[in-house]
Amino acid sequence: MSDRSKKIFLLLTIVGSFMVYSVIYYTGILKNAPYKFAEFKSIVFKYGTRDSMFNTYNSATGEYQYLNNRDSLVKTHLYLSKDELLVLHRKASDLGLWDFPSTELNDDTAVHAAVKPLRYYIEFNYQRKSKKVVFETNYNGPAKLVEANVVLIKEIKKVLAEAEDREKK
Repeated sequence: MSDRSKKIFLLLTIVGSFMVYSVIYYTGILKNAPYKFAEFKSIVFKYGTRDSMFNTYNSATGEYQYLNNRDSLVKTHLYLSKDELLVLHRKASDLGLWDFPSTELNDDTAVHAAVKPLRYYIEFNYQRKSKKVVFETNYNGPAKLVEANVVLIKEIKKVLAEAEDREKK
């Protein structure tokens, strides 16, 4: 074998083994990804004070109830389109919801006894798994985590408001 053919053989051996390893590794990761939109079933979203979470939405049943400006409980059916559910799934994915802790609450309630913080319950259900997060607005965890929760909550509320406007027309 010449020097050149030895170098080519060595290069192909290294590159080839790296490519085979990469394909095997990433195929396994992508195949076992627990939160795929193809397996998406429903989203449950609730919020209110700790003792009265009247505002609820369940995409599986379409049940939607909320307190309006005059503190009247409005009950209706609201179904989100597949595109709207995909937007919520992607937003949750972009923000890393799957890595959020399941409870984001303050242990010390004496400090905020006069002010009742809002509590949010977010649940994404899939065929093989589900992710549930309970978040209070006075949570003093990492700032990025709090911000990610706030952004996801705003996105969910925005999608619900747009869907409700669409239903009214």
